[in-house]
Amino acid sequence: MEKALDRKIKLIWDFRGPSALKIAEHHEKHLNEFVALEKLKLDITGHQQFNEMHSIAYLVVEEDEMKKVRDALKPHRGEIYLESN
Repeated sequence: MEKALDRKIKLIWDFRGPSALKIAEHHEKHLNEFVALEKLKLDITGHQQFNEMHSIAYLVVEEDEMKKVRDALKPHRGEIYLESN
């Protein structure tokens, strides 16, 4: 079992509408730029389409970096990241 401070947090941005996938793909590019600029410990980003009207972009951060990243990027939601996600 992971110690609380070893947890990873998946920060999520939801996009809805007919352009949701394109917007999520584009947002992921900006997340990658942020990871490099801020020299974050992890470089896990991605996007996922749930249906033609809902897609997400996400960034996984170490829990100790979460507040800094959350305050800077204002994700819509977050969840504990499990390696199998």
